[in-house]
Amino acid sequence: MKILFDIGHPGHVHLFKNLAHHFKEDGAEVLFTARDKEFELELLQAEGFNFQSFGKHYNKKLGKIWGLFKFDLKMVLAVLKFKPDLLISHGSIYAAHAAFLTGRKHMALEDSGNMEQIVLYRPFTDVILTPQVLPEELGKKQIRYEGYHEIAYLHPDYFTPDPELYSWLGLERGEQFAIIRFVSWNATHDIGHKGLSDTDKIELVDKLSEKMKVFITSEAKLPARLKPYQIRIAPERLHDALYYADIVVSEGATIASEAGVLGTPTIYINTIPRSYCLDQEKYGLVFNTSESGKVFAKVDEILSQDRQEFRTRKKKLLSEKVNVTRYLYDFIKERYPEKDL
Repeated sequence: MKILFDIGHPGHVHLFKNLAHHFKEDGAEVLFTARDKEFELELLQAEGFNFQSFGKHYNKKLGKIWGLFKFDLKMVLAVLKFKPDLLISHGSIYAAHAAFLTGRKHMALEDSGNMEQIVLYRPFTDVILTPQVLPEELGKKQIRYEGYHEIAYLHPDYFTPDPELYSWLGLERGEQFAIIRFVSWNATHDIGHKGLSDTDKIELVDKLSEKMKVFITSEAKLPARLKPYQIRIAPERLHDALYYADIVVSEGATIASEAGVLGTPTIYINTIPRSYCLDQEKYGLVFNTSESGKVFAKVDEILSQDRQEFRTRKKKLLSEKVNVTRYLYDFIKERYPEKDL
């Protein structure tokens, strides 16, 4: 069996890596394709996967239009060369189009409900798997499961935090620190939305710095005042940092959800609501707001609570969700037995 995974974001590498390793252990051939956007390629290298880069990701509107044709063509050529039985992606337009044009199956995972992308890949996709909490109804191709994408790689069966993280960050074991995540606001679903202003970012860092070390991970270029706080750590070690952090504040939903699944108190600041982050708020793990003024009060509230209580909340969450990687593996083996491909 041959499987091609298409990657559009660093989080997608994590989403599919354990699934890919399972199939490789079964003797399957696996290929990853990706655009060079942030640190996807470094993560693929760290996992030892065979991958093909299609070049730099485009941020501007005209670039995105050109990229649709360019990356569609590159994907078709990759499929014709690799000859996969199944393409898997996080709602990749390029993978869906290439699968259709070459007569392959395409399985999409979807958790954001961005209809401007869904309408471009749904007609060419065999099945769309979504978390139960996703509010969008995507038609007869949609199959829901009880979980979030982040559980696929942060479930205790697959992730064990490494306390060497403290030494990688130059901290004493147990020293308090915060992780802050800023996004670039260049994605199509970001149009018309916002998070923190530069003034708010500086105020937040100053506030947290009074209590602990602060590390920033950012898609966008940071104001000069904040550059000294930029985290310098291998991308594959970021989840260790999220686990041991005392608090996470994130404009990005993926990192907010990752921290929540790890039992780290998190504030998600964004005018785009994400159903999985809202669901994690029910467990007291991720606190959602679109108002920057509420962030500062919430920071004080979180830091006044017992850190261990959030670990207990995490255990409750995981007990009520599926092991997503195992679910996907079983789903594929049942729906796409090799003899039928």
